[in-house]
Amino acid sequence: MSEPVIESMAEVRSHLADVIDRARREETPTIITRRGKQEAVVLDIQEYQRLRWLAEGAKEAWLNRLADEAESEGTDGSVSLEEMAALLRDQQD
Repeated sequence: MSEPVIESMAEVRSHLADVIDRARREETPTIITRRGKQEAVVLDIQEYQRLRWLAEGAKEAWLNRLADEAESEGTDGSVSLEEMAALLRDQQD
């Protein structure tokens, strides 16, 4: 993946199709700014899916590690993996 291009919302609005093509064909993301603040990123859908897959894998590995630690410490005061996952989902909402 190439270094991202940084453009304002107004710039992106004037050539959105080019921004999308650049993300897809050149694998170059575009960081969109509004009033000088970074607000969003346009990137290729395959890269987005890869990042989601990595994040899910990292989250699952973390939950498994926590479950293993809890199991090795005994069951007093611990929660099941399903309960822990539900708690994490609730925190994200």
